[in-house]
Amino acid sequence: MAETLGSLCDKLTIVKLKQWHSEDVERLNSLATQEKQLQDEINEFIAAAITGLIPSERLTFASNKVFKKEGNIVAEVDGSIGEVFSQLAAVNCKLWHEQEKVYEFEKVLPSEKDAVVKQLALLNLERNKCIDRIDQQFRDVICNSYSR
Repeated sequence: MAETLGSLCDKLTIVKLKQWHSEDVERLNSLATQEKQLQDEINEFIAAAITGLIPSERLTFASNKVFKKEGNIVAEVDGSIGEVFSQLAAVNCKLWHEQEKVYEFEKVLPSEKDAVVKQLALLNLERNKCIDRIDQQFRDVICNSYSR
């Protein structure tokens, strides 16, 4: 996957989740390094986009998910870049907790297994919609600033 603002934001939220759920000092130190690297990469990406070093067509990398829309209702993704980033963080939190169930799938009641798998799929679709929306909005901001 090509790096975009949305994909970098996604990675940063995941690092923050790992930090939140870890108590291992060595892992926390490694995650702090990753967090700083991602912050720097986000800042560099934005600066490069603003100065035109990144062509506008490289500011997006649509996930182009192919799925049956009927029966697969995915939450709407709308709002400012900050609002969508917040929604992305919330979705990744939900994904984290749903994924935890899969690590001990044998403990999930048979009657609940389908619901867990379905929820993972829908949350992943929402996550990708958030990433794509951040990318598109950022591209729009950059393209509009070029045209002035």
